[in-house]
Amino acid sequence: MKKARQFPPIIARFPHFLHGGDYNPDQWIKWKDEIWKEDMRLAKLAGINSLSVGIFAWAALEPREGEYQFDWLDEVMGMMADNGMIAVLATPSGARPAWMSQKYPEVLRVNASRQRSLHGERHNHCLSSPVYREKVKAMNTRLAGRYKEHPALGVWHVSNEYGGECHCPLCQEKFRSWLKQRYKTLDALNEAWWTAFWSHTYTDWSQIESPSPIGELNTHGLNLDWKRFTTEQFVDFYLHETAPLKEITPAVPCTTNLMGTYPGIDYFRLAEVLDLVSWDNYPQWTGGPKDIEIGIRTSFAHDLTRSLKGKPFMLMESSPSATNWRPVAKLHRPNVHMLQSMQAVAHGSDTVQYFQFRKSRGASEKFHGSVVDHEGTENTRVFRDVAAVGERLKTMDAVIGTGTPSAVAVIYDWHVRWALEDVKGFLQKNTRYQEAVIDHYRAFWQLGIPVDIIDQSIIGQSIAGQSRGLEGYDLVIAPMLYLLRPGFAEAVDGFVKNGGVFAATYGTGWAGESDLVFRGGVPGPLRKCLGVWCEEIDALYPEDRNSILWEGRRYEAFDFCELIHAESAEVLGTYGSDFYAGRPALTVNRCGSGRAFFIAARTGQDFLGDFYARLSRECGVKPALENPLPSGVTAQVRSGGGSEHIFVMNFTPEKKTVDPGAPGKKELEPYETWIIERKV
Repeated sequence: MKKARQFPPIIARFPHFLHGGDYNPDQWIKWKDEIWKEDMRLAKLAGINSLSVGIFAWAALEPREGEYQFDWLDEVMGMMADNGMIAVLATPSGARPAWMSQKYPEVLRVNASRQRSLHGERHNHCLSSPVYREKVKAMNTRLAGRYKEHPALGVWHVSNEYGGECHCPLCQEKFRSWLKQRYKTLDALNEAWWTAFWSHTYTDWSQIESPSPIGELNTHGLNLDWKRFTTEQFVDFYLHETAPLKEITPAVPCTTNLMGTYPGIDYFRLAEVLDLVSWDNYPQWTGGPKDIEIGIRTSFAHDLTRSLKGKPFMLMESSPSATNWRPVAKLHRPNVHMLQSMQAVAHGSDTVQYFQFRKSRGASEKFHGSVVDHEGTENTRVFRDVAAVGERLKTMDAVIGTGTPSAVAVIYDWHVRWALEDVKGFLQKNTRYQEAVIDHYRAFWQLGIPVDIIDQSIIGQSIAGQSRGLEGYDLVIAPMLYLLRPGFAEAVDGFVKNGGVFAATYGTGWAGESDLVFRGGVPGPLRKCLGVWCEEIDALYPEDRNSILWEGRRYEAFDFCELIHAESAEVLGTYGSDFYAGRPALTVNRCGSGRAFFIAARTGQDFLGDFYARLSRECGVKPALENPLPSGVTAQVRSGGGSEHIFVMNFTPEKKTVDPGAPGKKELEPYETWIIERKV
């Protein structure tokens, strides 16, 4: 197993797990003498050592323009310091006060149909608005200046859950400026977007507008670039927000909380400007067999979050029980809260945090899970569950800063997702790119093999001076890599020639970064490395089935079947039916000292499980535990400081027996987590 790196604690002076949650004392100012003191007592009783404060508190901090009221926050920060708690202090830009919307309507977003929003909701400000930017700068400067020396301050929580987009005239002009910088000339833009189609050629920059249901939606290069521009808007706004924080409190790390696989922002790009990554995790546990699948998808999101910067992250939000905005707000079953919390830690989190600490009395989240219920005491099942997590985390300081020894990488690329969700062909809106990636990830999850989730931008990246190319992996999996970004095919070629193993699938290498189809055949610049030419792709109806014949077994194929020619590749498996029966469906091409595999059809988990188990053995990739794991149980590893911690987790409502070798067999209770510590 690859050796993992050791990282410093998130907060240098606090080498422990942060355990806490979103706290909204501004909602309780009227009852502060009663509530705030009791909240401190309850927090300590639950083993909570951090609270996130001020996230949506702009109206309380600046109730009228230019009139700042920090006394209440001073008091809360002081109480936290007195009780030895870390403040995850937020900037309040996620929801602006009503007076601002009323006086400065330009801060309100415009939707794709060119309608300006009214005041309300949250996360709906225009990122280009000079007024909003100036107000954010003024607020953040005051916050940083006031609390720069405060003993409670530990982390800056910048805004909250960035998302959405604005189509106002200010944003349109910024989009055009961004395009000018990207393409330099209209001729280059017109070629990249293939605007000769339908006579959409632009003759002046002012003619370009963002995608709209009342305008242009069918120029795929435009749609892709709008997504990229929107990501850059958030990068730029984050840098604007953090500028005063960095200037005044340079030693305090900054983050903004992400949302897993949220489609609207390329998180690999946004993560480049974050000091550390944090995210909000809300799995919809059922208490039944579906929890295995939910556990896999949640593990994938954790691994993705960790991989954004290649180091431990923060679990900024999770629900200790029911999530009220889910269609079914089901309670956590016994052991599930501990499992959910330890799952985050197993995949790289150095915190366990919740939304919310004290349950709100009104508005849309008054029935959302919380540490402290409306009843207001420690006498609840959920409080006891939280306290149990707190007690366990106190014993786990040795895990802080440890890394994940991943010899396998699975590629998940936002640009590929955007292109495939917009594609006119194949299965139209049902290409299921994200699901396909998770299908391949699932095989390693069941084997108990740690996985990094990367994208094509990893080429040339570095973290703390260390390169983050493909060379650190033994096995790289690229499901449906439809869109190839510049330089990536060359990196894959070098990786394979130097001994790496690469596996690609149907839907790979069709187009470049502007969604222009490659000349010379699919898989484009990967054709030589993979040793195949894909002549056609057959999209199947839901009821259609084909098969792949491999190693004397017939595996079901569905949705996509590519008709390929093995050029320099060796045929390992063939199609079982239809007019392309007997044609190649699974190949391997040997390049240099490595191998490149191609899976021509979408298959079930039976094939992927068998195939990746074989490939892992051949590559010398070892699972966390030597013996096979029962269905629904995974094992994940964190390693560093001369030891490794193996988290064995049961995601089923049934007892499962695990045999790790030493220290002997153990019967896991439903949803139980077992942590094994070993010296290395």
